[in-house]
Amino acid sequence: MAETDIVQTGNLTEERIREIIREEITRAFKKDPAKKQGMLIASKGTLDWAYPPLILATAGAAAGLDMSIFFTFYGLNIIHKDFKKKLKVSPVANPGMPMPVPMPDIVTALPGMTGFATGMMKGMFSKKGVATIEELIDVARELEVRLIACQMTMDVFGYDQSDFIEGVEFGGAAAALSDARKSHLTLFI
Repeated sequence: MAETDIVQTGNLTEERIREIIREEITRAFKKDPAKKQGMLIASKGTLDWAYPPLILATAGAAAGLDMSIFFTFYGLNIIHKDFKKKLKVSPVANPGMPMPVPMPDIVTALPGMTGFATGMMKGMFSKKGVATIEELIDVARELEVRLIACQMTMDVFGYDQSDFIEGVEFGGAAAALSDARKSHLTLFI
């Protein structure tokens, strides 16, 4: 009996409905040009903004997605050889940052507060067992997450390929858009 006959006669069982849905999903995935791929764009270069793309990319890769991160503008700090020095937190730029005691903006702008805030965040993460940026980069490389530096931004900032950690690829916006077009998941962070 054809599907239209089943629907017309009212003999559509739950089992048959599930089978039809599975068939439709299978057909849709065959037609879908995207593959099990995820692409993130990292544009911020502070310690607090280094975590999201690395955590999301490693989680995606661990779940079976082919992941890539396109680092542009200040996001290049995350994959720079000096990332440990470059990745800081400014309490002035983060008014929602939890401080041990409430502080007015004028106090958070004082010299030394960026170092204090950076140390405080690193300490909070360490106490909670959160991986360091270095550990997340290592995991990303182990899981074959593609780390792609924006060539145009490198040129603007005067960076050379040798300024970046091992395993970084180099490409432009067209390469990033090509990855995004083929991905099921694309996030700008």
